[in-house]
Amino acid sequence: MNTTQSTKVRTGRGFFAALDQSGGSTPKALAEYGIGRDRYSSDAEMFDLVHAMRTRVLTSPAFDGTRILAAILFEQTMERDINGVPTARYLWDEKNVVPFLKVDQGLAVEQDGVQLMKPIDTLDDLLERAQRHQVFGTKMRSVIHDADQAGISAIVDQQFGYASRIMAAGLVPIIEPEVSISSPHKEEAETLLRDGIAKHVQALPEDATVMLKITIPTRPGLYGDLAADPRVLRVVALSGGYSRDQACALLARDLTLIASFSRALLEGLTENQTGEQFNARLESSIEQIYQASVHEQPASP
Repeated sequence: MNTTQSTKVRTGRGFFAALDQSGGSTPKALAEYGIGRDRYSSDAEMFDLVHAMRTRVLTSPAFDGTRILAAILFEQTMERDINGVPTARYLWDEKNVVPFLKVDQGLAVEQDGVQLMKPIDTLDDLLERAQRHQVFGTKMRSVIHDADQAGISAIVDQQFGYASRIMAAGLVPIIEPEVSISSPHKEEAETLLRDGIAKHVQALPEDATVMLKITIPTRPGLYGDLAADPRVLRVVALSGGYSRDQACALLARDLTLIASFSRALLEGLTENQTGEQFNARLESSIEQIYQASVHEQPASP
């Protein structure tokens, strides 16, 4: 593990940029950027377009390690270059941003109120490539729709099962059991989830390192004890379908969390903006998310 990167993730002031939309979520991300399905007729063309969008974000002067601690990449992004440099290396060497890799292969059908991850059959190969690219850690997402004890236990068991393999490969796993913001029993589901995670963390060796990525909880501070556990490098929060304004307002109330936003980070960016317009909009978004993550209100103009 890179100790400089580890220190930055554990103690840095800032947030995570989640730029890991994969095959299923890419068309929506492109549509919000102003690129409709009529602009591409194959997956290859679609991924070229989304890489151009990500390149524009990553090369923007607004995007750097002073406010962004880390970025989560999609497998294809890791295998591509930014300005002729492999993406993960570009992030760390040029921007001082720690690279992570999304490793899950999507969600299984809902059962017991949850969606487990599909089996990650390619995990060993992914981890080997991630190490080659000097990636620091990984991320994997499952979804909780309701407060079902059996379902939530299955999610946590699966996440920590894969996490042990990821740690054995020398990488830091981000465990992401998202609780749907439309869950009819969101707060109850979050309490069950917190208790399940705590049990697994307590069973980890003292030198283990994991991270948590969770939905901003209904009750602020719910994950405070976990955030304080030395085995938990950081607890980050997803925007989960909230608008950026909503997500930032909720995040600002919870001193134990920082952002790891995807759609909320890119909200308002479009292909037809001039470089100046694009950079100004991204700057504004980054500053807003940063302030909510460091729990300070921006100074009045």
